[in-house]
Amino acid sequence: MDKEQAKLKIQELKEVLEYHAKKYYDEDKPEISDYEYDMMLKKLRTLENEFPEFITKDSLTQKVGGHVKAGLTKVEHEVPLQSLQDVFSFDEVEDFFLKVRKEASDNNIKNVKYVVETKIDGLSAALEYKNGEFVRGATRGNGLVGEDVTENLKTIKTIPQKLKENIDITVRGEVFISKQDFEKMNQEREEKEEELFANARNAAAGSLRQLDVKIVKDRPLDIYIFNVQKIEGKQFNSHYEELEYLEKIGFNVNPIRIFAKDIKEIFSAIEKIGEKRENLTFGIDGAVIKVDDLKLRQILGTTSKVPKWAIAYKYPPERKETKLKDIVCQVGRTGVITPIAIVEPVKVAGSTISKTTLHNEDFIKAKDLKIGDTIIIQKAGDVIPEVVDVVYSKRTGEEQEFTMPDICPVCGARAVREEGEAAIRCTGIECPAKLFRNLVHFASREAMNIEGLGESIIQQLLDKGLIKNIADIYSLKLDDIKSLKKNGEKFANNLLNSITASKKNDLNRLITAFGIRHVGVKASKILARKYQTMDKLANATFSSLSFTDEIGPIVADSIKEFFMQEQTIDLIQKLKKAGVNMKSLESDEEFDNRFDGKTFVLTGTLSKYTRDQASDIIEKFGGKTSGSVSKKTSYVLAGEDAGSKLTKAQSLGIEVISEEDFENMISN
Repeated sequence: MDKEQAKLKIQELKEVLEYHAKKYYDEDKPEISDYEYDMMLKKLRTLENEFPEFITKDSLTQKVGGHVKAGLTKVEHEVPLQSLQDVFSFDEVEDFFLKVRKEASDNNIKNVKYVVETKIDGLSAALEYKNGEFVRGATRGNGLVGEDVTENLKTIKTIPQKLKENIDITVRGEVFISKQDFEKMNQEREEKEEELFANARNAAAGSLRQLDVKIVKDRPLDIYIFNVQKIEGKQFNSHYEELEYLEKIGFNVNPIRIFAKDIKEIFSAIEKIGEKRENLTFGIDGAVIKVDDLKLRQILGTTSKVPKWAIAYKYPPERKETKLKDIVCQVGRTGVITPIAIVEPVKVAGSTISKTTLHNEDFIKAKDLKIGDTIIIQKAGDVIPEVVDVVYSKRTGEEQEFTMPDICPVCGARAVREEGEAAIRCTGIECPAKLFRNLVHFASREAMNIEGLGESIIQQLLDKGLIKNIADIYSLKLDDIKSLKKNGEKFANNLLNSITASKKNDLNRLITAFGIRHVGVKASKILARKYQTMDKLANATFSSLSFTDEIGPIVADSIKEFFMQEQTIDLIQKLKKAGVNMKSLESDEEFDNRFDGKTFVLTGTLSKYTRDQASDIIEKFGGKTSGSVSKKTSYVLAGEDAGSKLTKAQSLGIEVISEEDFENMISN
C-alpha cells in the first residue's frame, strides 16, 4: 500500500470508527459487534504505526471515545480515566510482558508480579468521597471530562454512601447489569412493546446517563470497584493491597483477581477466567493484566490514552458450525411472531445451543438462510446465541426456502406486517399467546378500570382455568375469586363490584380496552364520539375512518383489520351478552371543542385535580396535553411548587394560568 492509499484508508477508518463510537458511547445503540469494532480499530492502529505521519489527535487510537451528554453537567477528572490497550493474542500479551520485564530490570526491580482481573462489560465511573461521605460520581466521558451522575449513582445499592473510615478518596469502578437482570429487563420491555436493549453494557450505560433519576431507580444497576484514583493520608505499595483496603472500608470490589509472577501464570490466569466466563453472573469481554507494583507503574508511565502498565486481552467470539434443521415460529405476548432456528445441538462458549432466534423476516432474507443449511453460530455478548453466516460451499441443492406465515400459528388469526416495521404480528384478540397481556390491558386504569384485577390475580385466574378469554371476566363468581387470597371474601366482593361497574363505562373505554394497534385513549374518544355505537364503528368504511381527525390511513387500516377478525366479532357478542355497554355516553353534536388546537402543559401540584383528571378535561374539550414546554405551547397550567417548566414558559412569553383560571375556562 502506497502513502496515498494509506492516507485514504486511514481517513475512511477514522470516519467509520467515529460513527460507531458515537453509536456505542454516546447513544448506547451499537450497530456492530464489539469484535467488529475492535478489529477496525486494530487495523487503524496498524496503518498508523506503518505511516506515523498520518496520526492525528482526533484519531480514536489517540483518545477515548465518548462525549458529555446534553443536559448533564461536565466534571473534570482530577486523575484521568484512561482506557486500556486491547490485545487479541498471547503473542501480544508476551510482548507486553517482555517490555515490562526490561523496564523493571533497567531500574533494578526484581520479582515483578501481575494481577489478572475480569474486564467487566459496563460503563466506567469515578466515585469521590470526602471524609468518608459519597459526594460526587461521574462517568468516564472522554477520560478527561465526564458527566455528573451523582444522583443516579446513589440509586445503586452496592455503592456505600458512608465508608467505614473517614477518608478522602476517589475510586474507579464499572457499572453493569447482571446477565439475569438484563434478560428480565428485556423480557419486560418486550411485553410493553418497547425497544429491546442490544446488550447488558448498553443497558447499563443508557441507564446511568439518564436525565430522570426515577427511570434509573427502576434499572437493576450494580458496580464493581477496581482502582484507587486518588487517596489522602495513605500510601500503598501494590495494587492488590489497594483492593484489599477498598473491600475493608466497604466497597464492592471486582471479585476475580489472580496473582501471576511470570508469563506462564499470566496465560494460565487468562485461560482460567475464560473457562469461568460462561458461569459468571456478570458479562465480561476480556481479562485485564496489570502490573502490581505501584512504583514500577510510575516508572512505566502512560501515553495520552492508555497506561503502559496494563493491557486488556479480548477473548475472541467462539464460532461453531452446525446444521439448520428447521425454522419454527413462536408468538410472543405482544403478538409478534418470531422465527426460531432449530439446529443440531452444538457447544458454543460453554453452552449447548439447540435453538436460537432469527429475529424477523428481513434477517432471514439478509442471511439467505434455508432449512438444511450448514450455518455458523456464535455467542453474542456472552449471552445470546446468534447465526452469523451460512457455509454456502456445503449447500447440496436440497435446502428449502422458508416463508413467514400469514396466519398466526397459535390461533389462526391473520398475521400482518405493517409498512415500516420488521415484525409480523398476530391480529387475534383472543389468541392464547397474547391472552395474559390482553387481559392486563383490558382491566387497566386507562381502559375498563377494573380495580383489583392486576397482573398477579389475572395470572392466578389463568393458572386455575377460571378465565380462558376476556369475556370470562364477566362470568366470575364469588367463590372463584375469594379462593385466590387468604380471607379473600372482602377482596372478592370489591373486585366483583368493580367488574359490574365497568359494564357501564363509556364506549371509548371499551375501544381502548381492545388494544387495537395504533389506537390509544385519545383516538378511542374521537372514534366513540363520531360513531356512537360499537356496531357503527365495526362497520365503518376505510374512507370514513381515514378521514376522521387524528386517525389517518394507517390507523384506519389497523381498525378495519381488527373488526374483520372472527375472534373480534365473537368477543363483542360475548361482551354484549354479559351486559357491557356498547354506546357512547356523549353525542358528537354535544361535543364542546373550546380547546381545539390548544396545547396545555401541566406543572406543579393542583389542589382540586390530579394531573390525569385535568388532562381528561382538556382532552374532553378537544385540547392536547404535552410533557414539555415549547413555542407551540398555548397555556402552562401551574400549581404549587411549579418548577423549570414554569420558568421556561415565562422566558418564552407563554401564558401561565392558575387553577382558578383553568376552572373559569372550563365552567363558561
